[in-house]
Amino acid sequence: MSNSDQLTDQRVLSLDDQDSAYEIISSDEVDRVVEVLEDLMTRVKSENIRSILDEAADEIYSLVYSEEHADADAA
Repeated sequence: MSNSDQLTDQRVLSLDDQDSAYEIISSDEVDRVVEVLEDLMTRVKSENIRSILDEAADEIYSLVYSEEHADADAA
């Protein structure tokens, strides 16, 4: 089986299926992960991979900061 066959056979898990509403995620952890992803983006040559890493960083950032922004707006 080739690498491309293996990739198409892999199952992609949706974040929407996970019950993340009850998990407490610290802003420190989010900041560290986003920083690592941004550093990795500077060292990646592929524009496609860089784009995916950027989307991941945005998604991770929104786990904490979108909620805080929404809570501040509601107050």
